[in-house]
Amino acid sequence: MAVSLKNVTDTLLAESFKELVLQHSIEKITIKEITDKAGVIRPTFYNHFQDKYELLEWIIRTDLLEPIRPLIENQMVDEALLLLFMNIEKEQKFYIQAARLEGQNSFESIARGCVKGILLDIIEKNSKDKMLKFPWLTPERIAEYYAQSMCSVVITWMKSGLAVSAKELAEIYNYIMKHSISEVLAE
Repeated sequence: MAVSLKNVTDTLLAESFKELVLQHSIEKITIKEITDKAGVIRPTFYNHFQDKYELLEWIIRTDLLEPIRPLIENQMVDEALLLLFMNIEKEQKFYIQAARLEGQNSFESIARGCVKGILLDIIEKNSKDKMLKFPWLTPERIAEYYAQSMCSVVITWMKSGLAVSAKELAEIYNYIMKHSISEVLAE
C-alpha cells in the first residue's frame, strides 16, 4: 500500500510539474508552485524528490525509459527506439521545453545519465561471463557511447521542434548506427 501511495504522489507531482513547464521555463518553477498545483504540502515533495531536477529525472526514467527496457532486454532495439520517440512525440510540448534546460542540471546531462544507467544495467546483465573483444571497451564505456549518441540525436530533434516524425527519426537513427562514417561519406 505504501508503495502504491508513493507512486500516486510521484505521478501527481510529475503531472503538476509537466503542466507548469508548459507555462514557464524549468529554472523559474518553484517547489511551492509544483506542490500547490498538485494539491499537496511542500514537505510532501521533499519526501519524494530532492529537487525539481530529480523529479525531471524520474519523469524521463518512468515515462520514456522504463517502457522501452523490456524491448531492449529482448533485443528489439528498433521497436524500443520507435516507442521512445513516439512517447516523446506524444508530450512534445513538455519535452521541447525541457530540452531548453541548460547549465549544471541540463536536460541533456540528466537524460544522458538516465539512458546510460539503463543501458549499463542491461549490458552488464548480458555480458556476464563473456570475454570482451577489446578489454578497454568496458560496459561503462559502451553505455556512455550509446547514451551520448542517442541523447545527441533526440535533443537535436527536440530543439528542431520535432521536425520529422518519430517513425522517420527511428529510421534515421538506425541508419546512423548501422553505417560507418566511411559509408555515410561515400553515399
